Amino acid sequence: MTSATPTVGTTVTHRRYVPYSHAHYAGNLVDGAYSLAAFGDVATEMCIRTDGDEGLFASYSDVQFLAPVRAGDVIEISATLVRVGTRSREMDFEVRVVGRGAPQRGESAADVLDPHVVATTARGVVVVPPRPAAP
Repeated sequence: MTSATPTVGTTVTHRRYVPYSHAHYAGNLVDGAYSLAAFGDVATEMCIRTDGDEGLFASYSDVQFLAPVRAGDVIEISATLVRVGTRSREMDFEVRVVGRGAPQRGESAADVLDPHVVATTARGVVVVPPRPAAP
């Protein structure tokens, strides 16, 4: 059973720590696929909340890698519903770095970033099954 009707403006946000096991490049950089996977996670929750189904990703458009994501970062990932079709749901996505390790101050030192750093943005479309007919 769904908990809501799909409504433009609905937002889902996750936060997570980026583990060092995901570092892929020099400087502990994480590849762009990490952000795309995080977008898939928030899109899944959006579909569950609005349609009672996990949905399936159909496409991404306008993916922008604006700043690095590094191992040791704390990121915030959001999806905002911008269009509701019969079975499609279009969302705007954003990854923001909200915390970052500060190894120059010590091995486990870290800072909260204020302002947050927008690292990745995208638009995506997911599809959900047809809604059952009302009884």
